[in-house]
Amino acid sequence: QVQLVESGGGLVQAGGSLRLSCAASGRTFSIYAVGWFRQAPGKEREFVARTSWSGGITYYADSVKGRFTVSRNNAKNTVYLQMNSLKPEDTAVYYCAAKPAGGDYNDWGQGTQVTVSS
Repeated sequence: QVQLVESGGGLVQAGGSLRLSCAASGRTFSIYAVGWFRQAPGKEREFVARTSWSGGITYYADSVKGRFTVSRNNAKNTVYLQMNSLKPEDTAVYYCAAKPAGGDYNDWGQGTQVTVSS
């Protein structure tokens, strides 16, 4: 099991930037793929971005492609989500989750609130 803690959320104006961090402890974090998800009020949780265990392969939702960048530093057991050109529709609670090879996203953080004002 991996314990995950997100940080870096906050209030930002449209067009601004934030960097979220997902700090991990527990089992060997470097073997896990990590995904970022978000959930806005009244909406279902949606996929945002994902990085492979090495950081060499990344995927993005179409809605954030070109604006968000996911990266990881396994030496620091941390995954980052750099969010640029933020829009009000990016407002949500952002979660990171860890996924072992061949497994599911079973380990989740508590979430961090991102609010983008217009």
